Amino acid sequence: MPSADIQWRRVLPDPPLLGAVAALLGLGLVMVYSASAPLATEQVGSSFYVVGRQLVYILLGLAVGAACTLTPPEVWRRLAPFVLLAGLIALVLVLIPGVGERVAGAARWLDLGVARVQVSEPFKVAFILYLGSYLVRKGEAQLGTFVHGLLPILVIAGLSAALLLLEPDFGAAALVVGTGLVMGFLGGIRLRHLLAAALGVLPFAAWAVFGSDYRYQRVVAFLDPWADPLDSGFQLRQSLIAFGRGEYGGVGLGDGIQKLFYLPEPHTDFMFAVVGEELGLVGTLAVLVLYGVVVRRGFVIAERAGDAYGRLVAQGITFLLGFQALAHMGVNLGLLPTKGLTLPLMSYGGSSLVTTLAALGILASIDLHRPGRGTGGGRAAPRQLAGAAA
Repeated sequence: MPSADIQWRRVLPDPPLLGAVAALLGLGLVMVYSASAPLATEQVGSSFYVVGRQLVYILLGLAVGAACTLTPPEVWRRLAPFVLLAGLIALVLVLIPGVGERVAGAARWLDLGVARVQVSEPFKVAFILYLGSYLVRKGEAQLGTFVHGLLPILVIAGLSAALLLLEPDFGAAALVVGTGLVMGFLGGIRLRHLLAAALGVLPFAAWAVFGSDYRYQRVVAFLDPWADPLDSGFQLRQSLIAFGRGEYGGVGLGDGIQKLFYLPEPHTDFMFAVVGEELGLVGTLAVLVLYGVVVRRGFVIAERAGDAYGRLVAQGITFLLGFQALAHMGVNLGLLPTKGLTLPLMSYGGSSLVTTLAALGILASIDLHRPGRGTGGGRAAPRQLAGAAA
């Protein structure tokens, strides 16, 4: 008869991953309240308005994540083409006047009545699910050719990026293209093909940046935020001031002043700056360590996955979460041009939070359903080539 410990290991996700995710959710809830309370009090008369909604999003995300955890990876593999198609349709719908909802000049949301969804968030996960199935289905021989291997990925990624840029959402487009290239490399596509594709993407990326006045201004402000401190450099300058005020130990939880209508979107796009001001270097390093645990455990799960599809999807999800977290931190620290990206698991936002927890649920599902899980056995089967499970 299996022991109680083995029984628990059959149904619980990876403990270090679960602990790091719980810590980020808890800290994020506290920081969302601290960052949003002044704005919520002024606009709706209740300091708990934003954090209350965030708590609802967390509970919904945990329910969705649990459902994804209990769904075997093979089901995701079969559903992947339909999920991608639904995602592409949603990207088109948001661009249709009267269907998509435009906020601050960007058409990124669909109003479903009970909730407003930012479609780029679930699309990123849908793209990973499909790309994993594509790479496994093609096999090593076809992935070694450009026409049958990389070209179809470029077509889908290019179409997706074009739709995202029309919203516009440059950050999501960059994440989709970057994830596609990384998963392609890990799945067996030849490096020289990927390098050629990356070089081919550069002119389009340059056009997307320099062909748009506001994106160009963000690049200029990134290079020298003090040249125009009250306009294009305002966001980055306020963020850097927040980190400077925090020093080593921070000014104290709730005592930051940059969130008081100086720092734009402190509970979403500049969450890390609020952490830096109120918790200091110690707090920012703690957050960085927690994300490091999530990324490390994600790659461990990928390494011991029972098949090539699970390995590729786990790697894609881990890369997506890690890269988005680093991009958010880089923007807040002035290491990257200003771009609206949430800090996964911490920033306010239902679409981002629910989608992130769903992605982590899929990651936990890959670990939960691997061969030998909970039996006390050793590692799963050795790492396979992408074509081995085709």
